[in-house]
Amino acid sequence: MSRRRTCALVLSLLLLVLGGAGQAQAVGYRYWSFWDLTGGKWTYATQGPSTARPSDGDVQGFRFAVSADSQDASKPRGRADFASICAKTPARAGHKRVALVIDSGTTADAPGGETPPAPRTVCARVPADATTADALATVAKPLRYDTNALLCAIAGYPGTGCGEQVATSRTTPPTTAKADAEAKANAKANADAKSESARHGPSLGLLAGIAAVAALGGAAVWQTRRRRP
Repeated sequence: MSRRRTCALVLSLLLLVLGGAGQAQAVGYRYWSFWDLTGGKWTYATQGPSTARPSDGDVQGFRFAVSADSQDASKPRGRADFASICAKTPARAGHKRVALVIDSGTTADAPGGETPPAPRTVCARVPADATTADALATVAKPLRYDTNALLCAIAGYPGTGCGEQVATSRTTPPTTAKADAEAKANAKANADAKSESARHGPSLGLLAGIAAVAALGGAAVWQTRRRRP
């Protein structure tokens, strides 16, 4: 076997290992993600709505979609600003106003047989010490929670399911080998607390595969040199 053919074989095997690792992790979770509007940009919330206590004038959003992790999560769509959303809701002593953006997502992310409602904005006026969950409950009933207090439905959507794992059409890169655990933690953000797991490098299986390919390549090269006259 020539050295050129040996290198081509090793490269092909390495690509198979890398490609297989990405495809094996093409999974996500269908859930309501929670966002804060900061400086005109949506940022993934660091607290769950049951613990977050927004201030008067804050804008927060919810988006229903299938996401692998917080880096992959779909943001609420459309323009959002407090002045326009709460323009018709006057201030009141002892209360605060919170602008909420509720985006039920697309038909591609909807559970089978369900049609997502159109995105909408609403201004919630609640007591000064209210949480985001309290604000949501005043303007988007019925809400549905599971036994772990995970927010499953807003305004009755979706009618079934709660943070279930689903297959996705995307290929997750090897750098998100912990995506499943992180996505589950992100879904739990809609309960009393949310903790995001750290994103890690290539999985142990991927590293082992690369090592095996490297060893095979080294052996092939050694055999080629050995057979030379």
